[in-house]
Amino acid sequence: MPLAITLVSPRDPRAAALLAESHALMDSLFPPEANAYLDIEALCDPSVTFYGAVEDGELLGCAALAHKDGYGEVKSMFVAPVARGIGVARRLLEHLEAAAEREGLHLLRLETGDKLAAAVSLYERYGYTRREPFGGYQTNGSSLFYEKAVSAPS
Repeated sequence: MPLAITLVSPRDPRAAALLAESHALMDSLFPPEANAYLDIEALCDPSVTFYGAVEDGELLGCAALAHKDGYGEVKSMFVAPVARGIGVARRLLEHLEAAAEREGLHLLRLETGDKLAAAVSLYERYGYTRREPFGGYQTNGSSLFYEKAVSAPS
């Protein structure tokens, strides 16, 4: 079966394993105060929609759309190492942008790390522009902040 982006529970064992791998990577690259990842319980909050990239029953990547006051936030974007370089992150990001637009979220924001070159390249290639910290984020020496208008407000 071709790659499909679908709703997935963060409690799904495949998702939990992928999230654990993502969190371990973040913990290895950044100091604790710079890690803003959401745990499984936070990803299960009704204000967050969690998606998985599934192919042949295997979860290859995940991403979440957190509904904030006046914008959506891209969270938990992660692709399994075996699936990198084949467009999984691109497909997840496109799906999040389309979902945000459908849900009336005309602005997407995100935080990523300065050591995540592939992520930074993806976001910049898709038109995300650097901005100052937003929400509860603070400048910490390794976080980068981006935003993108996904549709014109009506």
